[in-house]
Amino acid sequence: MTDVDRSIPFVETHHHLWELDRFHYDWLTDPGWPGHNALLGDYKMIRSTIGAPWRFFKEFYGANVIKSVHVEAAYAGPDPVEETTWLEQVAHEHGMPNAIVAFCDIEQDNGEAELDRHLEASDRVRGIRIRAHPDDPETAAFKRGYKALSDRNLSYELNASPGKLLSGRDVAAANPDVQVILGHAGFPVQRDDEYFALWKSEISEFAEVEHVAAKVSGFGMADNRWTIDSIRPWVLHMIDAFGPDRIMFGTNWPVDILYATYLEQTDAYRRIIAGAGFSRADQENMLYRNAERYYRI
Repeated sequence: MTDVDRSIPFVETHHHLWELDRFHYDWLTDPGWPGHNALLGDYKMIRSTIGAPWRFFKEFYGANVIKSVHVEAAYAGPDPVEETTWLEQVAHEHGMPNAIVAFCDIEQDNGEAELDRHLEASDRVRGIRIRAHPDDPETAAFKRGYKALSDRNLSYELNASPGKLLSGRDVAAANPDVQVILGHAGFPVQRDDEYFALWKSEISEFAEVEHVAAKVSGFGMADNRWTIDSIRPWVLHMIDAFGPDRIMFGTNWPVDILYATYLEQTDAYRRIIAGAGFSRADQENMLYRNAERYYRI
């Protein structure tokens, strides 16, 4: 296999941090948490200090990571702003994360006040991810919360899989003032030809909304034995649909440490886009420039 050119910087657009003795996370505390064993396999390894900043940032060694984006880690405590306050302290100590995608239940009555408290806790907050895109995004509560994102220049990190991607597209199309960033390449959770066709169709339709962007990340969760060949069709369709100016890459670390080393993951992205013949400028856009622009870092 040819050498990998790591001279282009990399912005890690999707990672998590946790200290299990600091905050509570249901899915990391209870090994039988519904759904995760079936999807992730045995994930005892990450119910540990592996998510602690002092341990985590060592993973970046050799990968030319220049900046990072933290995405909420399914904190289950009483006040999600605690996580943002802590991440601001982490950033002061380690220089990363440079942007934060926080959790806020924007449909709750105090959603707007909580958004403001996130912003007060850290000027690195750039967007909000809710646990799942709602079944009915036409409720008054969701519309109110979505508008609150627009008022604060916060992005909506769409957390949806095939079946809900077109709902996310419709919300995005109706609200052009909110930057939508699709997480985990639309989070495809199956690996068969019929499902790939469904995912491919919904991704193409989603990408027709010009002001949305997408992150390519997290393939290991449903493809526990992934290879460059197994993820290549998914990566290349994402780029084909969104174009090199709206694509970013992330690893979903430390979750995806279950399936590869950090260099194996980032090198796979580098090999795929270089092997597909993208210009150096396009590779730079996808590997770091787009992330700097969308997350304002």
